Amino acid sequence: FFLVESSQGHKMSAMACTVYNELCMEGKLCDVVLKINDVEINAHKIILCGSSDYFRTLFTSGWNLPEKCIYNISGISPDMMWLLVDYAYMQSVPVNKDNVQELLAAADQFFFLGVVHACCQFLESQLNPENCVGIWKLANFYSCLDLRQKAYLYILHHFEEIARVSEEFLELSLTRLVEIIEKDDLNIRQEGVVFEAILRWITHAPQERTEHIAILLPKVRMALITPDYIMNSVKDNAVVKDSEDCKPIIISALKTMFSLNINGPSNYDFRNPLARPRLPYTILLAIGGWSGDSPTNDIEAYDARADLWVNVTQEEESPRAYHGAAYLNGFVYCMGGFDSIDYFSSVRKFNPETRTWHEVAPMHSQRCYVSVAVLNGCIYAMGGFDGHVRLNTAERYDPVTNQWTRIAPMHERRSDASATTLHGKIYAVGGFNGFYRLGSAVFSLPHPVQVVDNLLFVVGGFRGFTTTCNVEYYDRKTEHWYEAHDMSIFRSALSCCSVPALPNVLQYAAPRDLPEDVPQSP
Repeated sequence: FFLVESSQGHKMSAMACTVYNELCMEGKLCDVVLKINDVEINAHKIILCGSSDYFRTLFTSGWNLPEKCIYNISGISPDMMWLLVDYAYMQSVPVNKDNVQELLAAADQFFFLGVVHACCQFLESQLNPENCVGIWKLANFYSCLDLRQKAYLYILHHFEEIARVSEEFLELSLTRLVEIIEKDDLNIRQEGVVFEAILRWITHAPQERTEHIAILLPKVRMALITPDYIMNSVKDNAVVKDSEDCKPIIISALKTMFSLNINGPSNYDFRNPLARPRLPYTILLAIGGWSGDSPTNDIEAYDARADLWVNVTQEEESPRAYHGAAYLNGFVYCMGGFDSIDYFSSVRKFNPETRTWHEVAPMHSQRCYVSVAVLNGCIYAMGGFDGHVRLNTAERYDPVTNQWTRIAPMHERRSDASATTLHGKIYAVGGFNGFYRLGSAVFSLPHPVQVVDNLLFVVGGFRGFTTTCNVEYYDRKTEHWYEAHDMSIFRSALSCCSVPALPNVLQYAAPRDLPEDVPQSP
């Protein structure tokens, strides 16, 4: 059951709902009969008016007859009308996968906006790769704007799986398909995914759709694909070969690719639709650290699709290094650390949507070189150095209560350890106990490590004589390490966090347009 309030602001107490419903069931004081086929439903006009503009107009736009009137209602089944009438009295409606489409149609027809809202809530909760396209179409048809946007974003964010498994995807119109694949927000790791999705869509109805390849192919950012893929998978594809209009598109893509390889990425290239990177789904934040001979408050965001770093420093945040960081429930938490004078127990929370920092409850102990992990909605801080000794203590932060709680200590004192979660447990491995490096599990990595797009990123660090701005990533498919774009500053002792699905991702992504290209508000 979805318990919802009338969109008209009409709200009855639970007792009033029960009393009016009992009167209706008993047929007492009823002044209207709704007749659907051979079924008659007794009701009170005033109750129906409170939930439906349709009935309000029907009952108030003619003669105000004192006797009970019978209204013949068409275009709806008796079962659906019973649900709408029940909603008017009880302010709740049972929505399930078997009745939601028919109920939404009935609620839309008779202007039960509260029921429309309940249906949209239910459909949103049911979004998955196999039904999201159908829900998007349904929301478009009934002008459910919020559901339409959420279904559309779901499609963009889960496109790879949808294009692979969804039967509804194959039924998209050309216009709707273009509306999806042309978006910068499309979440794909490789542009070949878009090309293969286009082929799957065309193959579903080749006689009607083959001619559309020349419209769809330019939506693939082909200059970002490898030359081998273009030559072997795109150029030699039978559908592409048979289209004369595709040849100049491929030639243009190869020229742009050559320019990219010679000159490197530039804003000019980003304006070229064949070379414009998609927006990143996940942003990698590099926070603080030690740069030169002092800590820094610099925050940089890595745009993996453009392979560029963007400075997003918030000046109100003070410098710190050797701190821990964790992402939980839409916030980035920075714990402990050192600013060359003080060792911190304080914890700061960053809201990436508003780009603001807030202080939350401090830890029980000062900790730098701290190990951090997230498990079951809580943050765990383990070990570290308090300015005097290495620690074996550990504590847990609950964001709901804003409280830290001491938990069982580790068997050994350790700082600089790596920590992760696996199958409901936290593992703290390696590290330093003040005298020697620990080998109690596996080695600890000396640089911050995060995963973005299934790639393992290692950011910054110390080379033995100096800090570095270098960034590398490991691709387990090829089992090779690759260089990514350098950060803007040299630093070690920083912390990193992966932040997914930001609604304001443009603020953290490399600009795709030059300033004069950005549309101005009227």
